[in-house]
Amino acid sequence: MKRIQYHAYGGPEVMRLEEFAPEAPGQGEVAIAVRFAAINPIDWKLRGGAMKIVTGRSFPRAMGVDLAGIVTAIGPGVTRFTVGDAVFGMARFKQAGALGESAIAKEIALAKKPDDLSFEEAACLVTPGVTAWNGLVDKAKLKAGQSVFVNGCAGAVGEAAVQIARMLGAHVSGSCSAEAIDRARSFGLRAVYDYRTTDPAMIPDKFDVVFDAAATLSTAAGIGMLRKGGTFTTVDPTPARFVRAIVDRRLKPIVGTPRADLLDTLARAAQDKSFRLPIAEIVPLAQAIPLITAIEGGRRLRGKAVVAIG
Repeated sequence: MKRIQYHAYGGPEVMRLEEFAPEAPGQGEVAIAVRFAAINPIDWKLRGGAMKIVTGRSFPRAMGVDLAGIVTAIGPGVTRFTVGDAVFGMARFKQAGALGESAIAKEIALAKKPDDLSFEEAACLVTPGVTAWNGLVDKAKLKAGQSVFVNGCAGAVGEAAVQIARMLGAHVSGSCSAEAIDRARSFGLRAVYDYRTTDPAMIPDKFDVVFDAAATLSTAAGIGMLRKGGTFTTVDPTPARFVRAIVDRRLKPIVGTPRADLLDTLARAAQDKSFRLPIAEIVPLAQAIPLITAIEGGRRLRGKAVVAIG
């Protein structure tokens, strides 16, 4: 079978579309024939060695985390899925492999795909949805009636955060580029600001939760936007922020962590159409490397980039 992989940590130039020998699923794991995979920044962060303390130095290493496909085999102890099930979720974080014809995922990192949700739509939901849920629900304990500010509300994680916050009954405002303001307003936000021209300190409202989906707010700026007892969550979990979070409970760095119940919740929300993310472009596996390279280099898309695998 074929997948995108690399033989050393590095930039886009190390990616190759190559043949590989699929492995059998282990304890609590599921083998999947991948139909579609969604591209995320974590893909090139892993390839660049940002998490080598976790991923190690064994090569070749595979690319891609978010996927949707068909279960082809189950490992010992798997009870939630059977061969033939349509699923979506995350490939194993350490090994990755969603950008390939076959991948292995942990049972707890998968959900059954709703019948009226396409494979390509399902693949888009995972990392954005998990990250947004981890920040808003698991970290900030968001409740109905509270106010949320989403920095980067027009990006994939930001749009997921807006939808989840509104689904939970919160009042949402946010910031994005001037070009995306009209689109962001269509999400139902109370107020939308141009991040390039707006000083967060000058926004008149204070918020119960500030969710930095763009990783551009300083800790001081994010905390400065909070009401008393509020929470600043950020997708930029630097070591310094983890240290500060020990003594400052207002700060909650996010590390996206999938769970079966979380993914099942996203599946139900997708089924009732309260949670969907737009697709900007779909390419076949043979053209995925140029698309990844372009997005990594700064190309902006109004929606998710998706790779058709099989």
